[in-house]
Amino acid sequence: MKTTDDKPSRAEAAERTFAEFLSASGLRKTPERFEILSRVLEIKGHFGVDYLHGLMEESGYHVSRATVYNTLDLLLDCGLIRRHIFETHQARYEVAGTSHFHLVCTRCGRISEADDRQIARALDSIRHGDFRPAYFSATVYGLCGDCMAGEKSPQHKSRKKTRLT
Repeated sequence: MKTTDDKPSRAEAAERTFAEFLSASGLRKTPERFEILSRVLEIKGHFGVDYLHGLMEESGYHVSRATVYNTLDLLLDCGLIRRHIFETHQARYEVAGTSHFHLVCTRCGRISEADDRQIARALDSIRHGDFRPAYFSATVYGLCGDCMAGEKSPQHKSRKKTRLT
């Protein structure tokens, strides 16, 4: 029997899942694909392709944007990441995890997450015929605290007036 010390790390489990997916799909297990997976797992929160490609380049690991895009598609297909299209219409990615809400500031574009277990339980209790939900993602648009605080500052009010005239 395995002890909790024998439990694979999140990264090891993700690598195993990815390797099994690639094998089952008849695809090559390239070092580039696994390096991209490793970088994705290090990112906290949401990210875009350009950000991920930049991380790869900064670390001296040169891969084409096409390789990044293609690998992200594979990671999506095997369920390790999720893709979201927010108001900017650019794909943003995150490591797959629990169901949650995305709170998107319409002024600065900051994305944060909120977990509401009460709503999650309510959604789980709804019958969907022969459909079984795997997860949910909802997006709420509004103003973050920093942008709301900026609206109250005298400097912001004078800028607003200047813009309007």
